[in-house]
Amino acid sequence: MHKNKLTIAILLGMSSLALGCNGSAEQSKPTLKAQKAPEQLTLKAQFKDHFKIGTAISRDQVLGALPEDLNVAKAQFNTFTPENSMKWERIHPELETYDFEAADALVKYAQENNQELVGHTLVWHSQTPDWVFEDEQGEPLTRDALLKRMQNHINAVAGRYQNRIFAWDVVNEALNEDGTLRESKWSTIIGDDFIEYAFKYAKQAAPNAKLYYNDYNLYKPEKRAGAIALIKNLQSKGIEIDGIGMQAHYSLDNPELSLMEDSIVAYAATGIDVMITELDISVLPFPEGEEQGADISLDIALQERFNPYPDGLPSEVNTQLGERYKAVFNILKKHDDKVSRVTFWGISDAGTWRNDWPMQGRTDYPLLIDRELKLKSFVSDL
Repeated sequence: MHKNKLTIAILLGMSSLALGCNGSAEQSKPTLKAQKAPEQLTLKAQFKDHFKIGTAISRDQVLGALPEDLNVAKAQFNTFTPENSMKWERIHPELETYDFEAADALVKYAQENNQELVGHTLVWHSQTPDWVFEDEQGEPLTRDALLKRMQNHINAVAGRYQNRIFAWDVVNEALNEDGTLRESKWSTIIGDDFIEYAFKYAKQAAPNAKLYYNDYNLYKPEKRAGAIALIKNLQSKGIEIDGIGMQAHYSLDNPELSLMEDSIVAYAATGIDVMITELDISVLPFPEGEEQGADISLDIALQERFNPYPDGLPSEVNTQLGERYKAVFNILKKHDDKVSRVTFWGISDAGTWRNDWPMQGRTDYPLLIDRELKLKSFVSDL
């Protein structure tokens, strides 16, 4: 090739190469811009093909004192339960006084953010003021008077949020550990049929809401039998009950999870929904009965024994917690045709009730979100 022609060819080739590189770079820009960063793992996305994932929301959180908590709750969960703000002593503290501030705020927030809201709870022996069961002279009400007071309360609360609250824990913790009916002021004054009336009144006040029974230790065979008897009694009388909430305040070694699985299967066989409610797994040792009354703040030995991780959770214990949660969720996913919702009792370790129960001053780590409001390392393996 002639020297001049060779020079021209080289120059043209270099120019073409430069144009090609520039063109390639220019063409790649839109592609790079179009690429989305990987979406952050969220609990509601992780379990979207299995069941709803929920959390309990406190008064402080919903009224704005803890805005970051609420942001995390909105991002991670798709169903809320009020922690305390709809319990009788909070929402109806005196005969002629109702406090709807926190409840109204939560209902509004849930609607605005497409959160399914479960009301908690209409009839319970605990956190119910004494006046509920007494007349003006402080004497026990008659059966008819207490039934009327129950009905008025349910109408005022459940009726206020008709068609805005998806479901209600109508009756809470009415059974003993052996499955018999708990002796309470409700049962003593009204009789064993107080549960029937509670569900009837709830249906009248909120006809489109799902109606649930909620209790703890429902994995125990004796208590399970009592709960099934309760369900079947309501069903036999044509009284609507749509689901049962199995509270799940567990620990690293209790309960035996085969019992939980057996209970899920047994409750589902009655034809109602099964939900895991109030889920948390404590990593702390539990004091015996005689030690629970001790003032942990003044007893160094007790402090060290029952609060072993005040400065952080050792990695090996975190691994145990992850394995325990994995075992729980393996069972729940196996039975996702029966389990419609799994609700944690709290958003993060920072606000869990476990920190101060059954003794004050403890530091626990029972939830899937840590004190920095981040998902724990093992969550992606669940």
